[in-house]
Amino acid sequence: MQTKPREAFVDLYYEDVEIGDVVLTDSHTFTNQEIRRFADLTRDQHPLHTDEKYCRNTQFGVPIVHGLFGLSIIEGLKAELQLYQNTSVASLGWDKVRFRKPIVTGDTVHVRVEFISKRESRNGPHGIIIERTTLINQHDETVIDAEHASLLYRKPAQQTSA
Repeated sequence: MQTKPREAFVDLYYEDVEIGDVVLTDSHTFTNQEIRRFADLTRDQHPLHTDEKYCRNTQFGVPIVHGLFGLSIIEGLKAELQLYQNTSVASLGWDKVRFRKPIVTGDTVHVRVEFISKRESRNGPHGIIIERTTLINQHDETVIDAEHASLLYRKPAQQTSA
């Protein structure tokens, strides 16, 4: 369940992030063409992702989406929300990434973003926020979950005193 209207999550400064808030993204449906393009781009041509005949003899039965493609879709769907369109300094990294279930062609996913912690940065006038991101398929199953750390700008002084 989303905690506020989506517009409330655009261009968040560090001070705007409220622990416990949740926002949901739009959805994305994976295609064979995308999987092949991702394999070409990343040079990861493992048969689990690219060879239907090979996959018939695996536990999956069909090619599966690269886990890192799923993680990339998490970031892309989040970017469409414009959470930090003008307030992001940098991504600090991903932790606790888990690939829970396979993603296959035709699966439709969306992301649940929950703000789980924040602290002021020791280096400069910024803040660090941690999001729990969950990639959820059309069956309401978690396929990937992870934590993401972002470095955000703090509000200019005239905005914090208003």
